[in-house]
Amino acid sequence: MPTVKVRNLKNKEVGEVSLSDAVFGADLNEALIHAAVRNYQANGRQGTSATKTRGNVSGSGRKLWKQKGTGRARIASLRSPLWKGGGNVHGPQPRDWSYEMPKKMRRGALRSALSERLREGNLIIVDEIGFAGPKTKDFLAAFGTLGVFQDSAQSKTLIVDSLDNENLILSSRNVPKTKVTNSFGLNIYDIIYHEKLVITKAAAEELDRLLNPSSESSKEEAVTEAPAKPKRSTKKAEAVEEAPAEEAKPKKAAKAKKAETEEAVTEEATENE
Repeated sequence: MPTVKVRNLKNKEVGEVSLSDAVFGADLNEALIHAAVRNYQANGRQGTSATKTRGNVSGSGRKLWKQKGTGRARIASLRSPLWKGGGNVHGPQPRDWSYEMPKKMRRGALRSALSERLREGNLIIVDEIGFAGPKTKDFLAAFGTLGVFQDSAQSKTLIVDSLDNENLILSSRNVPKTKVTNSFGLNIYDIIYHEKLVITKAAAEELDRLLNPSSESSKEEAVTEAPAKPKRSTKKAEAVEEAPAEEAKPKKAAKAKKAETEEAVTEEATENE
């Protein structure tokens, strides 16, 4: 289990935190990270780029000159792609670039990227990030002591903390190359793009729970071992089956009465004759 030193905003050690090997000690899988980054970028594409074909551009529809006898090449329309101002051939059209990636692969890429940032020494865990007010000056001073600024240049920094920390969000939103997110909004592109990761102790423990493969397997087992739903009682079905039998009795009585009346009518007819 990798143990990481926990620091405060004054860059002093205030303790240690033990992280699981499954999340922060995974091997580097470049192919998986590359696939996850491509999936993230593809899902973010708008897909609204479009060009006009010969059926969309404006222009006359008449034939410019007759088919034969002019010595020139035959032509049917001004909107042909061969002419200036004509339509485009095989140009981009609106489409959906997004595609699904298995959840286990996405989480595996996150584990691999976080583990590599930890091995590089670019993952910093702080006790908590709290400011008295939303001041960019205080934010720059605090993160300067943490080593985010090197050689008078600021590194691309990703801060993982609760989004309820309004002072942190307001203090950092004017700082370039800095982004604040929470553990649920962490994605593979942000980890790869930003050079430094500053994570609070609570967010690191939450990431440990979210990305741990053992928790995923326990959820799957709970789903598979869930008891089957009880079958519906057959009382309704029996009542439905018995209902026609009860309704059949008045029908038989009506038929018998009808037959009796018909017989009486025939007997009266014979007597009158």
